[in-house]
Amino acid sequence: MAIDRNSTAVLVIDVLVTEGTDTVYNPTPDEERVVRNSARVVDAARAAGMPVIFCDDAHIPGVDKELELWGDHGIKGLAVPNPALRAGSGERDFIVPKRRYSGFFGTSLDLLLRELGVTTLVAVGEDTNICVLHTLADAYYLGYETIVVEDATRTFLCGTQEAGIEHFVKCYGSRIASTDEVVAELA
Repeated sequence: MAIDRNSTAVLVIDVLVTEGTDTVYNPTPDEERVVRNSARVVDAARAAGMPVIFCDDAHIPGVDKELELWGDHGIKGLAVPNPALRAGSGERDFIVPKRRYSGFFGTSLDLLLRELGVTTLVAVGEDTNICVLHTLADAYYLGYETIVVEDATRTFLCGTQEAGIEHFVKCYGSRIASTDEVVAELA
């Protein structure tokens, strides 16, 4: 698998920890694998000089439509990138708050990627069939190529991991890779 470091960014979607009551982001053993593998991908990207962009829920209580479906979760000021990812510690780290499933909808993500010269996204994060899926749908519509790190994503709210991965391949032409493959390519 070839990854062009000059035109690729890592997109970390909702790998969060939260304070207070949160109806979605609850630590599980499966999540520990996603955090560990996401951190490995993020560290490899930083070492390769690539941008790392954190697209994180930052919902406004009593306002955001998504909260009507899922309850209070990813609340602005109470949800932050998982500390294992050390968001903001890299010279080319960026945080893009989002209020909908997609990291593109109503955010500056597309503008940021274009200004960075990014044409390919390496995606890690949660939930495979919701926020990752909708972000990659918009990426596809906007002309980005995508690579999904299968063992650095997880499904826990809707559908199955296998169906999400199949959707990425068939509908968006995403390449699927493992953490080991991406880390080796960026070494």
